Amino acid sequence: MKLIISILLLSCSFPVLAQEGWTPEAMIHYKRVGSTAISGDGRLVAYTVSTPLLEGEKSEYQTHIWIARADGTTNRQFTFGDKSCINPSFSPDGNYLAFTSSRGADGKNQVWIMRLTGGEARRVTRAKNGVGSYRWSPDGSRIAYTMTDPPGDDDEKRKKEKRDWKVADEEYSHAHLYVVRIGEAEQEPEVQRLTGGNFHVTSFDWSPDGTFIAFSHQANPTVDVWPTTDISIVPSDSGAVRSMVAMRGSDSNPLYSPDGQWIAFVSDGGDPRWPGHNDVYIIPASGGEARKLAETHDRRPGIIAWSGDSKGIYYSETDRTSSRVFSLPVAGGAPRVVTTGTGTFGGADFSKDGSLMSFIHQTSETPPEVAVSGTRSFKPRTLSNVHAGYVQYPLGKTEVLSWKSKDGREIEGLLTYPVNYVKGRTYPLVLNIHGGPAGVFTQSFTAASGIYPIQAFAQEGYAVLRPNPRGSSGYGKEFRFANVMDWGFGDYDDDMAGVDKVIALGIAHPDSLVVCGWSYGGYMTSFIVTKTDRFKAASVGAGVTNLISFVGTADIPSFLPDYFGGEFWDRQDVYIRHSAIYHAGNITTPTQIIHGEEDKRVPLSQGSELYVALKRRGIPTEMIMYPRTPHGPQEPKFIRDIGERILAWFNRHLGRTRTKGMAGSR
Repeated sequence: MKLIISILLLSCSFPVLAQEGWTPEAMIHYKRVGSTAISGDGRLVAYTVSTPLLEGEKSEYQTHIWIARADGTTNRQFTFGDKSCINPSFSPDGNYLAFTSSRGADGKNQVWIMRLTGGEARRVTRAKNGVGSYRWSPDGSRIAYTMTDPPGDDDEKRKKEKRDWKVADEEYSHAHLYVVRIGEAEQEPEVQRLTGGNFHVTSFDWSPDGTFIAFSHQANPTVDVWPTTDISIVPSDSGAVRSMVAMRGSDSNPLYSPDGQWIAFVSDGGDPRWPGHNDVYIIPASGGEARKLAETHDRRPGIIAWSGDSKGIYYSETDRTSSRVFSLPVAGGAPRVVTTGTGTFGGADFSKDGSLMSFIHQTSETPPEVAVSGTRSFKPRTLSNVHAGYVQYPLGKTEVLSWKSKDGREIEGLLTYPVNYVKGRTYPLVLNIHGGPAGVFTQSFTAASGIYPIQAFAQEGYAVLRPNPRGSSGYGKEFRFANVMDWGFGDYDDDMAGVDKVIALGIAHPDSLVVCGWSYGGYMTSFIVTKTDRFKAASVGAGVTNLISFVGTADIPSFLPDYFGGEFWDRQDVYIRHSAIYHAGNITTPTQIIHGEEDKRVPLSQGSELYVALKRRGIPTEMIMYPRTPHGPQEPKFIRDIGERILAWFNRHLGRTRTKGMAGSR
């Protein structure tokens, strides 16, 4: 059998592996560009740049704020220092920039302000437990912010006396609203608490006259309680909270219209479902009946801003393999695409009159940069040059590919060719599956650092297929709900039909296939290798492997009962049918398992169950666990190491030689 496999591998016409080019090490040094903020008059744009720190004991991203003129004449770094500065926001009069940072002596995240002409930053808040989110008042004299309830004196005493036991679902630290008045530098800030009680504030907005704050809130801060979100208002100088929207389900993200007549919000219309289907609603600011606006393409809009004349609402949404900004008329009618062209458009903000927008644009071949454009006629002008001076190796080309699944459903995905691809030559193929399952692969920069380093795969002679199977966002509600009660079957057919398409195109060698994915992608990877032996190696990242034990250990126990139409004790056969662990006896594929030790979304035990099963069966396996790591790795050294280990695992089981700088280095 080993001889047959060796002959098959030799028949695949691999190119000579490159000694220089894209690697996880090269890719990790690329900087990340954060969301933008545009001044009210549209003249200035602030944005964040995150730089990886990798020397010695450092393994983190340091973020600082840059400011560019919208006419493109200047672009400069605005904040400096050892501590990150994030969440920039211009004051209404355009004289100050606010941001949050832990640069103070208390080490807590606080709001700071700094004159745009320069000088020292001044701390505005002294929140005991640090600031969550914040917003300027319309006149610029105050800042509203959220803070999670800090431990009380009794809590501290219990901790010292070793009496700090906890009762599940009875002890929560809620986030509540506060307002601070911006005084002179030497004055102690005047702070008012606006809300209190057994609810958790999630988002908020000032009324245009500054007299009220509308906010969304839910019963407690846990993720699983999202269907209980409602909207209320409170006077900005303290007073009684008044309910505005309390429909069944989730009503969130309130935003006042500039004329003060309306509050826009996003709602599931009383039908909360994990795959997600939301619409934009408006309600009179004085109270009354909510009105649903036209449905958007994907029915997953994220409200950004109102137009200056209060006649439209700007929102972001995924459109197939692109993320775009749209405008939704309040009077009725279909949405209008604002950001036309290829690639993705994110992190948008709008001038006060809504005529100008700032955003971040990237494509599969070009890294993210900050740009600005008018909203009526989209003519983007790039303002930043974040990646100047970074090495630019030749890229493997990426294109949108479509194919028919087993049941005739049209599926789309992104295919990245090997660097220096030669037509007529076949290559090993990486099937990379996204998470969610309502995630989506979009046309973002393929040489950016990430768990799965696309261009490092391409540099080593792999083609990479990233499918958007049924269940993905970007293709409408019906498509996103098409894998309900069908995990691992219809989506499996979609993914495998994509693999067969790349083979039929003469690009991929049918006997040199590998598969990987994170979260739901990890679930699919673990399930795929129970159904087929076509893949020579697999890498399961933070994967759900046992649906039954997942329900009782994850922080979202309602997630699977929603997708599978009931609890596991009532549908045990269904949960077992869709769980890789109960079919582990079918696995023959060498399978790597990667997991974060602090993962509450998909607990470490999910990876451990599969690892133990494979090890006991004698299937080649390894499990790598990363400390301090939640559901997605945050530390750049870990991100780099994961990419190197996946490449090493694939190459080893395809009989390929690794290039320099790969896994195993410390």
